[in-house]
Amino acid sequence: MKAVQVTGYGDVDKLEVAEIPVPVPQKGEVLVKVKACAINNTEIWMREGAYGTEEKSGWRPEGVQFPRVPGSDITGEVVEVGADVSETMLGKDVVLFPFTSSGVEGSEHISDDMSFIGSEYDGGYAEYVVWPSELCYDMPLSTYEESAVFSVSGLTAWHMVEQIKAQPSETIVVTGANGGVGSLNVQIASRVFGAKVIAIVGDLALEDRMKELGATHVLSYKSANLAGEILDVNGGPVDSVLDVVGDALFETSLEVLKKGGKFCISGSAGGQKTQLDFRTLYLKHITFYGSVLGTRVEFERMLDAISEGKIKPVIDRTFPLEQASEAQTYFKHSGKLGKIVLLP
Repeated sequence: MKAVQVTGYGDVDKLEVAEIPVPVPQKGEVLVKVKACAINNTEIWMREGAYGTEEKSGWRPEGVQFPRVPGSDITGEVVEVGADVSETMLGKDVVLFPFTSSGVEGSEHISDDMSFIGSEYDGGYAEYVVWPSELCYDMPLSTYEESAVFSVSGLTAWHMVEQIKAQPSETIVVTGANGGVGSLNVQIASRVFGAKVIAIVGDLALEDRMKELGATHVLSYKSANLAGEILDVNGGPVDSVLDVVGDALFETSLEVLKKGGKFCISGSAGGQKTQLDFRTLYLKHITFYGSVLGTRVEFERMLDAISEGKIKPVIDRTFPLEQASEAQTYFKHSGKLGKIVLLP
């Protein structure tokens, strides 16, 4: 089969198109013919070595074993089943839950042996992938492309909103609101949990689209007085911040939070390290949450909300599988709205 492999830590030149054997499903597994695979920051940061040192970087302490096929937002058709898997799975259109874990229900994502598809396992930048049958769910939408944009970004966003226990009476600031996680944070916080959302983007030309997703106000991080604008449109401090930017908006986020506010972060594209005055943290009684991925129960709740039309797919552009390098390069461009999807 055709696949794109990461051959080591580095730039996009470490992505190579290769012909490799079609994987064989083992006991409890199925073979999925990949129809679509959305791109996430996770596989880019895995390739760049951003999750650890240059020698060892990945979701697990031992680092990634190369070559590795990346890709974790996967939809496709089950075309073969392994031992102990019912043949009724054959022909099913599925979306893959993106990791394995021995953690108990509700704590799967924080188990020490959590292993991610596309990092610890070969993923969806390929024509076929094997995966445990119990982690294959019915697609929530009718098309492969639209159903592929939720697995990692959607689960991460859903978990973030659940962590802060968003309420209809609250205002939530969403940074990076035009990105994969951010655009879903906007939808989930507003359309599912009923909160008022202030979306932070770079280009205010996206204002109408962000409001279509559920944002009440749309502001630009390029403003010289962003904190003041947030406080002005909200009539005071906000209840929570859902952040995927990191350092670039960290000071602003803490400034606009109310006493007893909540700050939840799941990304640091705008800087991985920051300075914190602990007095801000304790004098304002702020609660910090680190967040990535989520639980299987949350994944199921998210799929239900998608099926009910409460959360809609936002796709910026698609690329053929062979153009994975170009797609990852484009992914890092500012100004896009929604997900980038690879099509084998």
